[in-house]
Amino acid sequence: MSVEKSPVFITGGTGYIGRRLIKILLADDIPVTALVREQSVNKLPVGCAPVIADPFDPASYAKSIPANSTFIHLLGVSHPGPKKKALFNSVDLASLKASVEAAKQAGVKHFIYISVAQYPTKIMADYQEARRQGEEAILASGIPSTFIRPWYVVGPGHYWPLLFNPIFKLLELIPPTAVQARSLALVSLKQMLLTLRSAVLNPPEVSNTIIEISDIKKISTIQLPG
Repeated sequence: MSVEKSPVFITGGTGYIGRRLIKILLADDIPVTALVREQSVNKLPVGCAPVIADPFDPASYAKSIPANSTFIHLLGVSHPGPKKKALFNSVDLASLKASVEAAKQAGVKHFIYISVAQYPTKIMADYQEARRQGEEAILASGIPSTFIRPWYVVGPGHYWPLLFNPIFKLLELIPPTAVQARSLALVSLKQMLLTLRSAVLNPPEVSNTIIEISDIKKISTIQLPG
């Protein structure tokens, strides 16, 4: 007899990571529901149930979150950069706080959040601060949670950092720069997808689990659905 798998509710399901993750979860026979704007419904993978609502208004979708589900928050500004400080607060943090409130109302059992590496930097300090505040909001909710903290995810349309990979590798070998280089190392899209899948299948035994870059890189290479 097959064991019924807990459903997943996801925001940002039509994005860079979201579309690919939904396909993987559906291939695992995990029911997936995605919060989406009406004009983006056709971007969702076949088999994903859409919920058309306002991501900044928890009342517009809280009742559509399946009972005892895993909530994955992926919504945020694409291609974050130092000039997008205002958007980090008005989009990333505001949508996260709405998601937390909706998750509380729905009785979500596990909240997964893609945060960011928290090693201090100057160029992306505003982004890191917004994500740190997001983590605090989730912890305050009391919902068991998993925080995944990459720095930059390399994949289709996001390959340019590979040009600097030899420099990053060299910096990892030099004692004065080794800690920073490893704390801000690149991870692949496949590693991120495997990490997210693992987080869904293995909810935390304690109240909160933090997955750092070193943990993401340890994920075994397995075949993922196309």
